[in-house]
Amino acid sequence: MRSLGRKPEGGRLERIKASPLWSGDRFRNVHPILPGLRDPNVPMPTIGEFLCGGQRRVPRGPLPSLNPLEAWSRPPASGLRATWLGHSTVLLEIDGLRVLTDPVWGPRASPSRFAGPRRFQPVPVRLRAMPPLDLVIVSHDHYDHLDYPTIRELAKGDVPFVTSLGVGAHLEAWGVQPERIVELDWWETHRLPDNELTVTAAPSQHFSGRTLKGRNATLWSSVVVSSQRHTVFFSGDTGLTTDYQAIRERLGPFDLVMLEVGAFHPAWGDIHLGPHNALKALALLGGGPFLPVHWGTFSLAMHAWDQPAEVLLESAPKTGVRLLMPRLGEPVEPAHADDATPWWRAVDTTSQDTEAEIPVENTLPRAMPWPID
Repeated sequence: MRSLGRKPEGGRLERIKASPLWSGDRFRNVHPILPGLRDPNVPMPTIGEFLCGGQRRVPRGPLPSLNPLEAWSRPPASGLRATWLGHSTVLLEIDGLRVLTDPVWGPRASPSRFAGPRRFQPVPVRLRAMPPLDLVIVSHDHYDHLDYPTIRELAKGDVPFVTSLGVGAHLEAWGVQPERIVELDWWETHRLPDNELTVTAAPSQHFSGRTLKGRNATLWSSVVVSSQRHTVFFSGDTGLTTDYQAIRERLGPFDLVMLEVGAFHPAWGDIHLGPHNALKALALLGGGPFLPVHWGTFSLAMHAWDQPAEVLLESAPKTGVRLLMPRLGEPVEPAHADDATPWWRAVDTTSQDTEAEIPVENTLPRAMPWPID
């Protein structure tokens, strides 16, 4: 199955083996689990709980969204604008360049067209209608971040890719020319030719793999994008570590911080942030306008689909956080953004105490001792 990707080999594998993060047969997380991140009294969910547990895992109808094409035709007044397109896919406009993070247009976060978590919310703009891109960033190789049909389409153009060590093997297998692929180890930086934009891979605490046997054969990273005037942090997928303070010291301050907030569980606390730990990570990063990502598109955990947004809306003002909660497809300039409003509440008025049926197409059809995202 081509959507599974390809194992790193040759020179790509030699670079992997030279990484200080390589343990001899796989990449490893370098930090011990911080106290309280993983509740020892909460077991991993069973396959039955994952498939059928939880309440209100998908909204009752489509979420409000905007077509951003007209707005994209005008440059941002501040030089920095972000458009959340669903899950972790964001179009960054940064001082005249367009950077797309973890692009996923496919119908499922799965290697199969017929099974696996199906998106409950379409992307607000078709992939072929996207404006010309200057760069695509892929943080790691999980299905909800590295999407086979999306990469196949992007491979038809000439946009360059920056990704984590080893992930380029998948991209090349799906038609991206090797000269368009740059793979980075943590703290390595790539400068785009003919401009001042740089991309730096930074630490995160997660895992990788598109098959059970291929776990941690490629690296996972957070990413910092910097121009002469602006700097943006993108978490990819991660748990909470003290590395956020090191990232701030080496690469901050940040004009925009994008942190994952969805698909969390008490047993996954070391590999996913969730909304509360996202606020802690933001503080370690030194603050900055906060755009939550990794929610509102797929049901990949057992919490309510809107729980991350509700927690942030309640908690962020108490800590003085400047929260950006745009609708899907709504371009937002961090320098001029309005206060967050709960636009998502109009979609689903079902009581939090009422369990809604979870469509089978939105569930994961196999046992997993960890989340797929």
